[in-house]
Amino acid sequence: MMVLAAAGPGEVRVAATAADGLHDVAIWRPGAPDGVGDLHRGRVIARMPALAGAFVAIGGEDGFLPDSAGGERVTEGDVLAVRVTRAAQGGKGKRLAAAPETAAGAGRPALLARGPDAVQRLAALHPAAPVLVDDAELAARLRPALGARLRLVARAFDAATEAAFAALAEPVSELPGGVRLGVWPTPGLTALDLDLGPAAFGRAAKAAAHLALNRAALPAIARQIRLRNLAGAILLDFAGLSPRRRASLGPDLAAALAADPLAPRLLGFTALGLAEIVRPRIHPPLHEMLAGPHAAGLDALRHLAAESAARPAVAFALTAAPAVAEALRRDDGARADLARRTGRPLRLRTDAALTPLGWQVGE
Repeated sequence: MMVLAAAGPGEVRVAATAADGLHDVAIWRPGAPDGVGDLHRGRVIARMPALAGAFVAIGGEDGFLPDSAGGERVTEGDVLAVRVTRAAQGGKGKRLAAAPETAAGAGRPALLARGPDAVQRLAALHPAAPVLVDDAELAARLRPALGARLRLVARAFDAATEAAFAALAEPVSELPGGVRLGVWPTPGLTALDLDLGPAAFGRAAKAAAHLALNRAALPAIARQIRLRNLAGAILLDFAGLSPRRRASLGPDLAAALAADPLAPRLLGFTALGLAEIVRPRIHPPLHEMLAGPHAAGLDALRHLAAESAARPAVAFALTAAPAVAEALRRDDGARADLARRTGRPLRLRTDAALTPLGWQVGE
């Protein structure tokens, strides 16, 4: 097992990988971290008995402190130390927990301490794995936490890792044996649709073959849930099986999910035979991290940096859709990181004729 950290302007893609492929992935944006584990001095701005909690200002944004996490005794105006336990995701803000062991002090809401970043988090999940980093500045930043485990390399992701990471952005995943898994997030749940496709052709005992193909796909399905960091309510639609036969896969599905450190639970099967899974929401799912103008802009900067490294004598410019350009203008750290890598400041142009998330790198 190895933990790989591929650094680009404003973004670090992290992967824990072994001979059988990816085991965990994460995206870390130092200029816009998800905040999980951060310690804040917060001020209670509203008690919400109907929601069994309180809203707390934590500096530029609000978080929700449930009664079950220390919010039952706070009143409006109270100042207290809180820790972020869930990142903002799915249109909902950060979830907090009181940190009574920490003195909040006096003053405005403020960040007191950062939580572990994505590299440290995956390194903790795989404590025996070396950590390979391809950026000297990032390596110096991580060295105090990772010590001798950290190695500076020329390139963290090889072509196979790049391809596997990129495949996670696609809604359909090709599983072993020719089976396909469709991943369809909605605001309320994530639907997983298994398609046997050509794998089901030419089988003499159709029902038994379908059952075997569905069962064989379960470890890969569990891995996709973990890699994509799907969370909350998850419904899995098996392929070509009656509801009764689907329910017979319950023990195997529960066993496949058991390796996940977030301990997802199989709750049972609906009347239609859909497997009901719930997985804790902590960090944003990968599809949210890869969506939107900021993600598109950082992808553009990564390509621009690669072009500059290949042709250092050429001064490249980035032309982007208005929303993408605005997202990059707000990310001072990403622009500074690009300038450090290329030796030139970002030349950014706006073109409203591009698609909403479109961009082009040119001379």
